[in-house]
Amino acid sequence: DVQPGEVIIVSKSAVTRRRLVVERQITPCIFEYVYFARPDSTIDGIPVYNARLDMGVKLARNVKRALGAGMDIDVVIPVPDTSRAAALQLSHELGLPYREGFNKNRYVGRTFIMPGQEMRRKNVRRKLNAMPTEFKDLNVLLVDDSIVRGTTSQEIIQMARDVGAKKVYFASAAPAIRYPNVYGIDMPTMKELVASGNSNDAVSAAIGADRVFFQDLDDLVASCRRFNPSITAFDTSVFDGKYITGDVSDEYLQKLEARRSDASKQKPEPADSEVIGLHNYK
Repeated sequence: DVQPGEVIIVSKSAVTRRRLVVERQITPCIFEYVYFARPDSTIDGIPVYNARLDMGVKLARNVKRALGAGMDIDVVIPVPDTSRAAALQLSHELGLPYREGFNKNRYVGRTFIMPGQEMRRKNVRRKLNAMPTEFKDLNVLLVDDSIVRGTTSQEIIQMARDVGAKKVYFASAAPAIRYPNVYGIDMPTMKELVASGNSNDAVSAAIGADRVFFQDLDDLVASCRRFNPSITAFDTSVFDGKYITGDVSDEYLQKLEARRSDASKQKPEPADSEVIGLHNYK
């Protein structure tokens, strides 16, 4: 790991490390383990792949509690790529078959950070292709790492229905994202987050799923902490709105809202526009 405030100096004769800032306690961004990090990474002593497997176990228990005797899922299908580990372990925990139902185009980037609803919608269709043999006449549980705007989820669910799925359940390995990120992720505004201010049933209706299941925040934290109990806290602000630096004001969030919205991204940048900095420890 490269520690906070650390510099690695590579010269012809040696590789040296220097820390300019030493914090007594680190608070890693938990979204790294859910989505951004490669599965073969180990961050702050936590193996990402193993943490995602455990997320799948806990998410399966959530699905089992929610459906109870009404469990009618035929197959578990991941939304590639990040959710594969969680979906695999979830299917094992539920005793259901795991299938790869989507073929991914490697040349289309991450859609949730693309500007404009129409661009995101078109690129989801370019990015994924549903295989009819894995969906036709089946009740499917799609597993994704998270639900952000809901654009991607909505298109994927419709693709599953278009190739013959009877019911489409949707499970998120992350809790509902209800708040913006201010620490470096260009996440949508609060108004654009499909779960912000909405119940699970409302999210289901918005994305066209028969039912939506979210990971519990305590379970997500436990999935990461089990591999490094010395980490006592994570940044979970996108889920609970608690910003670890303690200096994120409503005024700042309103400015961020105005600058990050889809409408503002379609406008040319004014020459004297104000730069809104990221919030970090000083």
